[in-house]
Amino acid sequence: MSLFDGILNQVSDNATVENLAAKVGLSPEQVEQAVAALGQAHTAPGDTVTTAAEQTGLPADVLQQIVGHIGGEGALGRFASLLQEDGGGILGGLKSFL
Repeated sequence: MSLFDGILNQVSDNATVENLAAKVGLSPEQVEQAVAALGQAHTAPGDTVTTAAEQTGLPADVLQQIVGHIGGEGALGRFASLLQEDGGGILGGLKSFL
């Protein structure tokens, strides 16, 4: 199980990178990149999806679908919080996905 799968399971029922990839038509690597960008963008000023789209080059509508599949803004907030709880290590490490 990947780091992202573990975190996604904590914020959403049955959400995995592979599952999300199949639902939105991206590769698992692109979904990991998108989830990392959304997690970082959620704590930044401005619109989460727009910021993540600018960081990744992925379409905003696809990123919005991912937000919906993981449970909306509330789940995204929990995801961002979980990333930060790990002493910043995971959140800092996510930059390698972007």
